[in-house]
Amino acid sequence: MSDRPYVLLSCAVSVDGYIDDATEDRLLLSNAADVDRVDEVRAGCDAILVGAATIRKDDPRLLVRSQARRDTRIHRGRPATPLKATITGRGDLDPTAQFFTAGDSTKVVYTATSALDKTCETVGTVADVVDAGEPVDLDRVLADLASRGVARLMVEGGGSMHTMFLTAGLADELHLVVAPFFVGDSRAPRFVYDGCFPWSPQGRARLADVVKIEDLVLLRYALSDRCPSR
Repeated sequence: MSDRPYVLLSCAVSVDGYIDDATEDRLLLSNAADVDRVDEVRAGCDAILVGAATIRKDDPRLLVRSQARRDTRIHRGRPATPLKATITGRGDLDPTAQFFTAGDSTKVVYTATSALDKTCETVGTVADVVDAGEPVDLDRVLADLASRGVARLMVEGGGSMHTMFLTAGLADELHLVVAPFFVGDSRAPRFVYDGCFPWSPQGRARLADVVKIEDLVLLRYALSDRCPSR
């Protein structure tokens, strides 16, 4: 029995593996049916984590959208929306970002030791700020989340966060949605960055499920023995 949260990585990519293009506008990779699926997955988790760069670029709210799902969580004695967490190496965060202002759930910022003072100064009044080591130690992050009652963590990006969890061998499951088009621009961000090495002894993930979502395909991969087949 692991004493860390179950870690689920969630990402949508183009056919050639990009999570965005190189323009200022956000690239829409998903569709309405997949947005609802992601909402259902969020509602079943105890915490959602994104990187600080995702907060700066996309300004996500990270809320459970469905009122019925929020009501179900409340009925079960849980907050309407899971705890929100982020990781920062520099403390460059805006306290007015929707990550901090949207919803009543707890917000936690894990910061590198060198940026602790700056992070406390910028967002210490709107979030719990936790020293996560230098550089940030994911084991410390997961241990702190576990101490807060988080049993299931959903990591929604961006690429640096996915790369960190994969490289550290701390991901249990991957939901990879493939959109039916190509980006074809090496300047654009990818699902994982250089330096992500195989996480299983064989260097291959186990395909647990394939689901067609209109013109998208959801590939569910097991990255550890903790992930069920279906």
